[in-house]
Amino acid sequence: MERLSIAMISDFFYPVVGGVENHIYMLSANLIKRGHKVIVITHSHPPDRVGIRWLLPSLKVYHIPFPVIASSATLPNFLTFLPYFRTIVLREHITLIHAHASLSSLGHEGILHSHLMGIRTVFTDHSLFGFEDAASILTNKLLVGTLKNVDAVICVSHTSRENTVLRGELYETDDTNKHSKRIIVNPNVYVIPNALVADKFKPDKIARRSDEITIVVISRLAYRKGIDLLVATAPRICAAFPQVKFVVGGDGPKLIHLLQMRERHRLQDRIELLGSVPPSDVCSVLNRGTIFMNTSLTESFGIAILEAACAGLYVVATQVGGVAEVLPEDMISFANPDEDDVFRAVSEAIEIVSEGRHDPQQAHERIKTFYNWEDVAERTEVVYSAALNSPQRDLMERICRTMQLGPFAGPIYTIILIVDCLFFLFLEWWSPREDLDFVVDHLQK
Repeated sequence: MERLSIAMISDFFYPVVGGVENHIYMLSANLIKRGHKVIVITHSHPPDRVGIRWLLPSLKVYHIPFPVIASSATLPNFLTFLPYFRTIVLREHITLIHAHASLSSLGHEGILHSHLMGIRTVFTDHSLFGFEDAASILTNKLLVGTLKNVDAVICVSHTSRENTVLRGELYETDDTNKHSKRIIVNPNVYVIPNALVADKFKPDKIARRSDEITIVVISRLAYRKGIDLLVATAPRICAAFPQVKFVVGGDGPKLIHLLQMRERHRLQDRIELLGSVPPSDVCSVLNRGTIFMNTSLTESFGIAILEAACAGLYVVATQVGGVAEVLPEDMISFANPDEDDVFRAVSEAIEIVSEGRHDPQQAHERIKTFYNWEDVAERTEVVYSAALNSPQRDLMERICRTMQLGPFAGPIYTIILIVDCLFFLFLEWWSPREDLDFVVDHLQK
């Protein structure tokens, strides 16, 4: 594939650590290895991460000075971002925009502005959202407006693809048959799973005692991660299996519930709470266990499950979202998201590891063949090629597509689109392109 200049745009990037942040960095690093130029545009983290910073291997990161609200996201600002965006994109000779995460305002705005300069766009959705609560309704409406004019969409699992297609209205209804309506999904929606660096998650070769079983939980301690299920089932598991201990890593609002549960049932010697675990220590924590427990109520992919399996742990997980797509059936026990079924699945897992039916080293070798970032980068290139070869939409077509959002959202988004276009024309006059200081790419040639 010919060399591209790609801008990854998202509110979620280092130094904050998470699944989206890691995905953007690893994908960028592997695209650079394949000969492309990649930069990252995100918000600042005063006082250290402001302006331009560099990450290995030759990844330039632009930290835009915008204030941050909850969960490291910025408030929607639309026009405020355009001067920064235009200058960066023109200076860096960007040919493709890749935005990440439905809750990233910068990602949505990057897609909105990019068409003014004829730059193609790709969007990756990393999470699952519902359709009932107010936050999901507003997020979904924003997503529909963004995806009306995007050139390609990537999802991290087939379940995530179905969720994004419904939320983003990326489908059409074929009414030619009077008896049954056929749903036609937009062909520009692709599935490319997450991956991991398998060599960073190797099983511990030290022989474990057969009379001890350690269940490891590493998660954000929040309602969405099913911590209430952990609080309900951990005392039952400890009572039924005297050889079992828990090691829980993570921090969040549900930590107080875990502390109260441990105190109430006097399980201080059976349940160890580690607090926040740095990414560099995750493997050492996983190596302390034999079973990994995940009780999430919603999960688009489940990278923590993949890391645990790669480290040789047998996995117990609630069967929600895209979790069923991550591992083969002989490496995981599924449970419905209720207390009794989670207890049943953990009991099944304890029996499997006690009888030696799970080989940690063999599991690690299998995971190495399933997921790698080189494959993800190669498959992403195919999406980039499709986006670059798709028909270019002019302003009138974009306005017509935006008006399809409905009687209220349609006119509002159209006004934003037109004002954005007028502001862009003003910037073209106020700061001509020929006056910009263009970047000469030495490091990524």
